[in-house]
Amino acid sequence: MALPSPNLDDRRFQQFVDDAKRYIQQRAPEWTDHNVSDPGVTLVETVAHMADQIVYRLNRVPDKNHLAFLDLVGITLFPPTAARTDVTFWLSAPQDETVLLPVGTEVATLRTESEQAVVFATERELPLLSCSLRHLVVQAVGEPVADRTTDLAENKDVNCFAEAPRPGDCLLFGLTAAVPHCAVALELDSRVDGVGVDPRQPPLVWEAWTEDGWRECEIDRDGTGGLNRPGDVVLHVPGGHVLSRSGGQEAGWLRCRVTEPLANQPFYAISPTVRSADACTIGGTTPAVHAETVTDEALGESTGLPGQRVQLVHAPVVGDDPPLLLQSAEREGWQDWQVVPHFAASSPDDRHITLDATTGEIAFGPSVREPDGTLRQYGAVPVKGAVLRARRYRIGGGRAGNVARGAVQVLRTSVPYVSEVVNREAARGGVEGETVQEAKVRAPITLRAQERAVTLRDYEELARRAAPETARIACLEGAENEHGSYAVRVLVVPQAVPDPGGRLRFEQLVLGDALLGRITRHLDERRLIGTRLAVGPPYYQGVTVVATVHAFRGVDTDRVRRQAHDALYRHLDPLTGGVDGTGWPFGRPVQSGEVFAVLQRVPGVELVDEVTLHPADPLTGKRGEATDRIDLEAPSLVFSFDHRVRVLGGTS
Repeated sequence: MALPSPNLDDRRFQQFVDDAKRYIQQRAPEWTDHNVSDPGVTLVETVAHMADQIVYRLNRVPDKNHLAFLDLVGITLFPPTAARTDVTFWLSAPQDETVLLPVGTEVATLRTESEQAVVFATERELPLLSCSLRHLVVQAVGEPVADRTTDLAENKDVNCFAEAPRPGDCLLFGLTAAVPHCAVALELDSRVDGVGVDPRQPPLVWEAWTEDGWRECEIDRDGTGGLNRPGDVVLHVPGGHVLSRSGGQEAGWLRCRVTEPLANQPFYAISPTVRSADACTIGGTTPAVHAETVTDEALGESTGLPGQRVQLVHAPVVGDDPPLLLQSAEREGWQDWQVVPHFAASSPDDRHITLDATTGEIAFGPSVREPDGTLRQYGAVPVKGAVLRARRYRIGGGRAGNVARGAVQVLRTSVPYVSEVVNREAARGGVEGETVQEAKVRAPITLRAQERAVTLRDYEELARRAAPETARIACLEGAENEHGSYAVRVLVVPQAVPDPGGRLRFEQLVLGDALLGRITRHLDERRLIGTRLAVGPPYYQGVTVVATVHAFRGVDTDRVRRQAHDALYRHLDPLTGGVDGTGWPFGRPVQSGEVFAVLQRVPGVELVDEVTLHPADPLTGKRGEATDRIDLEAPSLVFSFDHRVRVLGGTS
């Protein structure tokens, strides 16, 4: 907590006026008209107003000194970060030629009367490669590969798997080209022979052969119900898809593999068949970022003097890696300069600069006089007259880019043959830039920690610095029987944007390997020797509320039911739940009495009749016995899972 600043002068305008009138009575008793209509009092009030402004500026001296001290110890404001999401472009029809989407293709959300459109730009080039089906291969477990392409061309029914399918049987589709990051439609004409399976959950997995082996494809749509009826299967092929040889044939391979059925899940009695098949590219997916790219911005000429500072036209700068590509025109051509956090390790030949991402100020290395009187140059200095330009940097970012899935629907850049665009997952990672008040709170912690993780609070603050886009971070002492002696457990909750209706999906809380690795590396370099470090997600305890409520007479029961569900999902939320709306506290139990109060506050509810809680597993969907209280361990958070509310008509 920052030290309280003294109020150097607490007098205000009216006090100055009153003091002046008392002096008038002492020095000029003959002046008896002190009403506001008197010209002399008007002059007194004018002087009092000027004095009030001087006192206001005087009282800001401690704040100015505080900021100067923060600047002296190297505290700078964190820049905003930009939200990112994967955007899928759908073609109006399959094309014979490659459709190329260039870097910087802009897409946006719908603009409304109250909200501006949120614009995203693609981060890499996306070629939508044309393809067709070249080979059809069947590979049963324990049997040689069988090429069925000829049988398919003769309109024969081809068994997809062995006569009696077993887990591991595969049906392989050889495409004429590798189609990384593309959406491929497989049009299949099948006879309904694979009886026994649930068409909604067939025991199948679709995969693509990549540089790293078989990788699972995301299924956008399966109109065949697990190869049980004519239809199409739309697959999103992962990156790294390459041509390879299988059964002596070279192609871009996709495969449908039979998996072990889940508990109580039906299995194939006999193999389904394929009578005809075709493949085509109908779209593709590429990452996009909520930021505007500025290129080739002129910054003037170099003075040739150490410590020169130049200003970017736009700010703040999004914290990319690197955040800025600066170039100077010299005899050898355009020279690149590297952004570094400081010049402490910079030699006179290193082309280093520092960047204040919040203000957009660029600084070149200074020249410092050593104790022996010599001058030492930290970092190179551009030659005098060299033209400086910002080759590339991004501006924007912030929480506005954290939009729900399906919100990006508008194609702002005209691309031939592209009819639709959509983000199939919510955008996340957008964080506002740090404010001065937040920096004041962070400064004492930074000074105490000194880039070392000793206390649990140090681990939390350093983890937030490594990954500011995370929603919540908590640090606990690790259990000795689970993590060993002297263990520190860091719990990380990622950002997640709920779907329309305020519902979080459990898969949105899964941490990415890149995020976990970044936090782990940052803390591992700063932990004490001998301290064990465990970074991972908390345990999510699913909670299902089953309740019966009575609505007032004449109230729409469907509306009351929707509002009751919204209130439960909002309260029992790991990110925005709890009493204060900042997320359910770690380890806090859930009690039925608290849920009673939540439901009773729902508009239209007259009486809450019954409330029971059921512990649930968000992965399997299994629920436990009804109870009035669900206790959570210290590293646990709640997760709302399929609440059930029955609304009865109003009582008399």
